[in-house]
Parts: sequence; C-alpha cells; structure tokens
Amino acid sequence: MFVANRMAKNPVTVTPDVSLDEAATLMKKGHFRRLPVVDAGKLVGFFSDRDLMRVAPSPATTLSRYEERSLLDKMTVRDVMVKNVITVDEDATLEEAALIMYNHKIGGLPVLSSVGAVVGVITETDIFKAFVDVMGLQEGKERLTVHTNNKVGVVADIADIFREQGVSMDSFVTSPNGDGTYDLIIRGDILDVEGMKAKIEAAGYEVVHTAKIG
Repeated sequence: MFVANRMAKNPVTVTPDVSLDEAATLMKKGHFRRLPVVDAGKLVGFFSDRDLMRVAPSPATTLSRYEERSLLDKMTVRDVMVKNVITVDEDATLEEAALIMYNHKIGGLPVLSSVGAVVGVITETDIFKAFVDVMGLQEGKERLTVHTNNKVGVVADIADIFREQGVSMDSFVTSPNGDGTYDLIIRGDILDVEGMKAKIEAAGYEVVHTAKIG
C-alpha cells in the first residue's frame, strides 16, 4: 500500500497571511483538522486545530463572542503554524508514513509530489482505515491466532493446511511477541473452525484464539 492510494487528495490549503478565524472556518466547513500552508506554490507550514486551541481564548474568558472572533481575526496562520514541517512523499509506503507519525508523535503529514508540490494529507485515521481493510474487519471473517516459535517453514505449513481444507486466506499477519515467538493472525471464510484448529494443532502449532469480528 502506498501513501498516494490512501491520502486525502487535493487538500484545501491556506497562505500564511490568512486569519485564524478564516482558517478555523475552513476546517469546520470541510470537517478536517489540518491545513497545509503554501506560499508561492511551496509548503511553508502546517496548521492544525491544536495550533488554534493554543491561542484561542479560554472557555473561562470574559470576552464576548464578538471580541473572541475579533482577536482571532487579527492573528494570522503565520503566527502559530508549525514551520519545520515533517512531510512524506506520495510514492512512500503506508508503513513509512505510519512510522514517521509514530516516531514524531504526530497525527498527520502533508504529502509532497516529486517536485515538492502539496498533493495530499495522510492522517492517523487513514492509517487506521487501511489496517481495518487489510485485516478484513468489516467482512465478518473468522480469525485464528496461531502461536509459534521463529522457525523456517511455518507459513508454508499453515498455508498447506488451508489449501488441503479448500479454504483461502483473506489476510495473514505476523506479529512478533518480543520473546522470540510469533502470533500468526489469519482471516478467512473458515466454515469448520474447530476442524481447522485441530488440523493446525496436529501439525505441532498452538491455536490460542478464535473469533469472528465484523
């Protein structure tokens, strides 16, 4: 999976001199939380609702609504935007984008083309949606979790059992446990879950969990 296939394309952008009130209105109308800031076609900042909250009057303020809006209208995006923007290329993998967000503890990234133009925004919500799709969580598939040691041939053994039973694997994820063992998380249209479990355990593997989610 690539960022280009999962990002929000052609995002709304603002210039640095746009007022905070105008930027807030754009985000509210568009139902999004982040705005790339562009000047002369180049990305110069990233503005989010979190930046707005940092400078917005406290709920305990004695200012009237008019005074609050007047205050925000005097400040510009340039005053509060993130200037050292962390970005990702549109041809990067979704895993790369997820790792960047995880390492920097941020919830979204502007996406740049090969010539540096802003072509999208990828967020943690897009990552979650991709995870749901990859795992087939909305399709109501049976889920098996197989616990195993790290050894050569495990995937082939499990795949052979599924093939012999005439069952396709819709998703197959390997999850390391940190102690040298792995959990294999498999989803598919498994009509006889107990029978499949027995076949896998007869091959020397432990089925630690079965469920149907979705």
